[in-house]
Amino acid sequence: MTSPVVAAVRTRRVRVPLHTPFVTALRRTDFAETVVVTVEDSDGCVGWGEAPQVWKVTGDSLAGSAAALEGPISDALVGAAADLSSAGLVQAAVVGNRSAKMAADIALHDLVARRSGVSMAEHLDVLLVEPPEPLGGGVSKPTQLRTDMTLSIGTPADLAEAAAARAHEGFTTLKIKVGTDPAGDAERVLAVREAAPGCVLRLDANTGWRADEAVAVLTTLADKDVELEFVEQPVARRDLEGMAYVRRHQPYKILADESVFDLEDLVDVIRAGAADAVNIKLAKCGGITPAIELLEVARSHGLGRLVGCMMESHLGIGAAAALVAALGIPGEQDLDAGWWAKSSPYAGGIGYDGPCILFPDAPGLGIEGVLA
Repeated sequence: MTSPVVAAVRTRRVRVPLHTPFVTALRRTDFAETVVVTVEDSDGCVGWGEAPQVWKVTGDSLAGSAAALEGPISDALVGAAADLSSAGLVQAAVVGNRSAKMAADIALHDLVARRSGVSMAEHLDVLLVEPPEPLGGGVSKPTQLRTDMTLSIGTPADLAEAAAARAHEGFTTLKIKVGTDPAGDAERVLAVREAAPGCVLRLDANTGWRADEAVAVLTTLADKDVELEFVEQPVARRDLEGMAYVRRHQPYKILADESVFDLEDLVDVIRAGAADAVNIKLAKCGGITPAIELLEVARSHGLGRLVGCMMESHLGIGAAAALVAALGIPGEQDLDAGWWAKSSPYAGGIGYDGPCILFPDAPGLGIEGVLA
């Protein structure tokens, strides 16, 4: 019997309105904009992926991702084996364009999972040579995963109101966006602590502080006995010396995000002693395949691991959540992007119930079509 090959790579732009503006030190947006890709094999089976537009972090645009997917990535895949032996072709097809690579890589994984009749998490669990634990602690198919909730940049009063509302909805871990106003950031964090006293707090400066500003803000918070799980990307992406300085001169754990796109970046962070943990995102590294390598290298070097997301749709979140489930990464992840959408743009796929991401009872990612 002839093995199936990739027959077609197709793209479609999708714009997902948000119910609340998303604001960080790097940008403000009212939409999640993405390129949805389908990879169809010669038997008619289809896998789904997405390439979110992230101008301010990865530099990827809708036009650029569509061009990469319709051009060199399609050229590399069409006629190639419709399985994971072709994942390397995606990464080698074009320099950069990690969102486009993410889309094609996820689609290949989804295609293989669908052909096997298993969920994405089950498919990934089989791929892992030595997973820390059996999938879901012995459960063959996970049903849900918990995420934190991001609090957009705002005034102390705005943040307090949002924190109280999210805590009421069942979120137990809040990530506070800071970094635009070092003089007022401590006040913002204190307002959130008062409004949601039972919640675990995380900070994310999105490269917004200088090293001295970060140390000043964090020392102030420590002096006021504020408990923080970690502080994410306090300084500029390439300022590993500054991040290491921050790590040494205040008591909180430092999480690297924008500083880690690929394996070379991760090695640089480890050598510099710049972080205690790392946030791996599929759009930064180029998909599930490279993310597995990054997460395993981080684990082997004693770094904490978090799987996060850009402002992307339920499709990309579903892939990232399945990866977390397969690897057995503990703790609440950073996968709240789909919560901000007014509704899912897909038939099928994951859903949200407060802080819980609900896995579909379907093969692969469970996406059956685009609704709008």
